[in-house]
Amino acid sequence: MYGICLLSQVPCRREASDKSEIVTYLLFGEVYVVLESTEKWLKIKSHFDAYESWICAKQHTTISEKEFNAINATPPALSNELVQVIQENQEYIPIVIGSSLPLLKDKKMTIGDRTFTFDGSLLEPGAPDRNKILEYAFMYLNAPYLWGGKSPFGIDCSGFTQMVYKLSNVNLPRDAYQQAEHGVACSFVEEAQAGDLAFFDNEAGKIVHVGIVMGNGQIIHASGKVRIDNLDHQGIFNKEMNQYTHRLRIIKNLF
Repeated sequence: MYGICLLSQVPCRREASDKSEIVTYLLFGEVYVVLESTEKWLKIKSHFDAYESWICAKQHTTISEKEFNAINATPPALSNELVQVIQENQEYIPIVIGSSLPLLKDKKMTIGDRTFTFDGSLLEPGAPDRNKILEYAFMYLNAPYLWGGKSPFGIDCSGFTQMVYKLSNVNLPRDAYQQAEHGVACSFVEEAQAGDLAFFDNEAGKIVHVGIVMGNGQIIHASGKVRIDNLDHQGIFNKEMNQYTHRLRIIKNLF
């Protein structure tokens, strides 16, 4: 069975329970494969990043295998404003930046027997673009930190980097340690370019944080909120706290 998110965003949980932690979100237009099902819950695998989680069955919309394949045949256009609306009949659904508009043609998107109209601003698919990374990163500035979040209303560190890179036409895995497995390492902080990803580890050596290098000794990352801090060979220095908050492990160039 296949599905698509036709709500603003759908919480994806670690276990099949309302009390289970939210590990990520589906945004409008994202599709997935259903792996398991119970009366109230579906275990899914997101097509975008292959992330597995559980969603409420009430928030699922079934699509056919033919639709699933058609949607994934070409990269979708993306919403590129912080918040816009898509219309179905006389009802409106708010969608956040980075939401997908698959199969959109002449401002119409048809999924099954439902037709949506979108007259907003779009980012069309294209080649990966390093020059756009900081522009999109700044759009999330001051978004509150939220574990599992992927929107301007709540976002975590790896959700932030994933969404900014998605808008720049680069697909990243969901979690920081997974993202760190991609790209080419920089030998020194001074070698890093604006748009590179910096990764940080904990006492056990596990990568637990990621941010986007801005150049000029600065980094933009989600910690409490999406913020700009200083970066050097030791890690992130928070001037407000007057201390280092994250220990640098590695910087990767993905272009």
